[in-house]
Amino acid sequence: MSVSCALLLCADPLRPVACDPHFAGEAAAAREAGAVVGLVDHDALLAGRAEEAVRRVPRDLGPAWYRGWMIPAPAYASLSAVLAARGIRLLTTPAMYRTAHELPGWYAAFTGLTPPTTYAPCAPHEPPALAALASLTAALPSGAGLVKDYVKSRKHEWDEACHLPDLADTEAVHRVVSRFVELQGDDLTGGVVLRAFEPFDRAVGEARVWWLDGAPLLTTPHPDTPDLRPAPPLDDLRPLVAALPSRFVTTDLARRTDDGTWRLVELGDAQVSGLPSGTDPALLLAPLLRGPA
Repeated sequence: MSVSCALLLCADPLRPVACDPHFAGEAAAAREAGAVVGLVDHDALLAGRAEEAVRRVPRDLGPAWYRGWMIPAPAYASLSAVLAARGIRLLTTPAMYRTAHELPGWYAAFTGLTPPTTYAPCAPHEPPALAALASLTAALPSGAGLVKDYVKSRKHEWDEACHLPDLADTEAVHRVVSRFVELQGDDLTGGVVLRAFEPFDRAVGEARVWWLDGAPLLTTPHPDTPDLRPAPPLDDLRPLVAALPSRFVTTDLARRTDDGTWRLVELGDAQVSGLPSGTDPALLLAPLLRGPA
């Protein structure tokens, strides 16, 4: 079966005519499958120079997937527009991308399978006021929680800017949330998200499931724990992913320690989800590039 689309990858910032070394394996796998590979200047795209960002992408490639570093939703929309002018159609539309990439786009559809969550928009450098945070925490179960933005957390600054030991302690919540917003700076996406904390079995690890058009393509470890390879059941998740208005997504799943239930930790646009080290890129790219366009 021949490939049905092209693949766009990030260029090497130091040598723009070459693929970013992080994605070199995916470039090789795509070419081995028979796909054309185009290079996107990620730095130019994030700087607002979308036309410059695609200057090395061949014209008239038709349908294409992007695989690379995360892109803010407005920049992704700009990328889609300039590619369309060059005869290239991203198979994940800007609306699909935002749905999967930002938590408010997918959370409501998965409330039974993921930790309880509340969120509110806020601008970079402007954390929600104490009263606003009190309203958010009041909607969550008692106990501990986590803070993130619509896309990312700061889990590596766990005590300082991620973990909320007691959601009822509004002043402590405000302190951690304010520090999170401060550290995110201009990179804050959308607003603040508060999630109930659920303990997961670290010895089991997380699984990352890759889905195309509602069907699982591949189950890998999470990139943070590449040596742990859990295989969670997908029966409850499958119809919800199939109903999501996004074609190519990932779901990160972990097993709760108290009752062994598998929970959805995060859903993301698979174009910007990382493959764990040691995973053969062809296992993902071969079926993706030969799938429906």
